[in-house]
Amino acid sequence: MALAMRLRDDGVDPDLAAAAMTQSRLRAKARAKLGDFADAMLFTPDGVEQATRLLVAALHARRYLAAGVTKVADLTSGIGADALAFAGVGLQVLATDIDEVTAAIAASNLRAFPEAEVRCADGLALDLRAEAVDGVYADPARRTRGGQRIFDPGAYAPPLDAVWALREQVPAVGVKVGPGIPHQGLPADAETQWVSVDGDVVEAGLWFGPLAPDGPGRSALVLHTAGGTTRSRTLRSAVPVGAHAAGPAYDEAPPVGKPGAYLYEPDGAVIRAGLVGQAVTELGGRLLDPTIAYVTTDAPGPSAAVGTGSIEAPIATGYRVLDVMPFGVKRLKAYLRERGVGRVTIKKRGTAVTPEALRAQLSLKGPTEATLVLTRVAGSQQVLVVEPLPR
Repeated sequence: MALAMRLRDDGVDPDLAAAAMTQSRLRAKARAKLGDFADAMLFTPDGVEQATRLLVAALHARRYLAAGVTKVADLTSGIGADALAFAGVGLQVLATDIDEVTAAIAASNLRAFPEAEVRCADGLALDLRAEAVDGVYADPARRTRGGQRIFDPGAYAPPLDAVWALREQVPAVGVKVGPGIPHQGLPADAETQWVSVDGDVVEAGLWFGPLAPDGPGRSALVLHTAGGTTRSRTLRSAVPVGAHAAGPAYDEAPPVGKPGAYLYEPDGAVIRAGLVGQAVTELGGRLLDPTIAYVTTDAPGPSAAVGTGSIEAPIATGYRVLDVMPFGVKRLKAYLRERGVGRVTIKKRGTAVTPEALRAQLSLKGPTEATLVLTRVAGSQQVLVVEPLPR
C-alpha cells in the first residue's frame, strides 16, 4: 500500500504503477525460493510457481559441471532460475522459451552473464550439434493455461518422451518433473531422484548418461536448512523405477510388528522413491502394516537417521509413543477429555477418516494439546497418541 501511494504521489503512469506493484508482490513471493536474488529479478505469476528453488537449482548446476558439460541448452527456461544457476557456476547457457514475454524476462534476469543467451524459440527445434550443446535441461510445464495440474506426462509442454528422445543426440539430459509422477512408464536408464527441502517434496529429477554417475536407479535427496546451514542425506537403490509394487515399495520386504516405544515417519522423498525399506533398516525398526509408511522401534533411532547431533539431514520425523488404542470416536473423546486436551494435531495414513471431521466430533475442551496418529496396525484401525521428538 505504501508503494502504491508513493507511486501515485510521484505522478507515475497508472499502468506502470500497476506493473511495479505486480512485480513487488511477485518478488515477495519468490523470496521463499530465490532469497535475496529475487529483489533484482523480474517475474511472471507462472514463472514464480514453476521456478526451481535456488538451493536445488545450484545442485542441478553442480551435477552438469561434475559431468564435464560445458554448454547447457535450457529448453524451457521460464524466468531463468535454473539458467542463472548454470551460468553462476561458469557454464555456457542457451536458454529458450516459447513465450515472448517470458523469454524477455529471462534475458533481463540473465543480463549479468554474457555467457548466457536467451531466445524466444521452441527448444525442441534447436540443432544441438550446431549449437555445440553438450548438456540438455528441461522443466516442462505441468499446468494448463487455466492453472489445472497435468498428470499425464504425455500432455506436458513439451511432452516428456520428446525430451527423453534428445539423449540420442546429447547423452547428458536432465528433466525436472513433479514429485507425484507415477513410476510406471519412467525410463529405466535414468536415475530418478526425488528431492525434499525441509520436509516438503519439491521435485523429481530424471538424469541420464553422465548426469547419473552412479548409474540408473532411484534415489531420495533430503535437504534441511534449519539454523542457517544446509544438511543433506541421500538414499539410493539400483533397482529402477517401475520395478516394484505399488504402495511404500521396497527392494526387500521389511519386518512388520506391533507398535514399539517410538514411531517414525519417513521423509516424503524417501516414500516417493520407494525407499522405505532402507529407512526401516537404518532405524532398526519394523512397519506397523506392510502397506503403510510408518516405522516403529523399541529404542530411539540412530543419530545418522534421525538427525539428532548429526551433520546429515534426518530421513524420518520421530515421535515417542504414549498410548495405543483401537480407533473409536467415543473412546478417543473420553480419553482426551480425561486429560484436558483442547487442541490436537492429527496425522493419518491408511484410513478414510478426515482430520477436520474427527476434530469436530471430538468437541475438544481443555488447556493441553496432543498429537494423534490414525493408521492401520496389522490391518486394524488404531490410534497412536504420540509426542514429537527433538531434532
